Amino acid sequence: MPGRTRRICAKGGDEFDCYLVTPEAEKPVAAVVLASAIHGVDADMRAIAEELATNGVIVAVPDLFWRSIAGPLSRDDQRAAQRSQPRLEQIRVGEADMADTLRHLGTLPQFNGQAAVMGFCYGGPYAILGPKRLGYAAGICCHGSQMLDYLHELVGVREQVCLIWGDQDNRAPVEVLEAYRDVAARMANVEVHIFPGVRHGYMMRGNPAAFDRAARDFSIKRAREVLAGLDGALC
Repeated sequence: MPGRTRRICAKGGDEFDCYLVTPEAEKPVAAVVLASAIHGVDADMRAIAEELATNGVIVAVPDLFWRSIAGPLSRDDQRAAQRSQPRLEQIRVGEADMADTLRHLGTLPQFNGQAAVMGFCYGGPYAILGPKRLGYAAGICCHGSQMLDYLHELVGVREQVCLIWGDQDNRAPVEVLEAYRDVAARMANVEVHIFPGVRHGYMMRGNPAAFDRAARDFSIKRAREVLAGLDGALC
């Protein structure tokens, strides 16, 4: 189910690109906003969006790097890493883009008002920040990076948050996994899944050294289940 690139109005008056997939629906449906890795809205992100949309949900993938170097960048392009720094500051600035994307979804007649955020690598923290203060109803994180800096943000979050890593993820060493396991043991709305032998970037077919079909399939399935909770028509 291919989508189209749309322009979204930012609160400050500028505009940025967003890949949007809007399936035909007989009644309003839930949505998921994908927060990309540093490579941006590339073929991998569009493929994930289109796959999720086959379940009858709206999927949006905003360009979180439009203020510096806009658009997708290849895996061997050093500018991808450069535009994501300083990391904490860039993620903070991107909160506005995630909020603007959600606001844009509210203008679509197909949208039922309930949206999850699904973050990948660089975008992983938005799985927590989205429910925390951006208006999202749930968060899913796939091989998120820099996540130890956002552990404290889970305090007070009541929405469902699902975090998925491989135990060979060099961006999520053992102390990160243990810290999130401890939180999941205390918070009923937080779940953590760790796949043995799986590396960082397992969701991306464009990264064959890390791609793991079983972990990816589980992540897509879990995302669909979370979205089903936001739209009773899904299965």
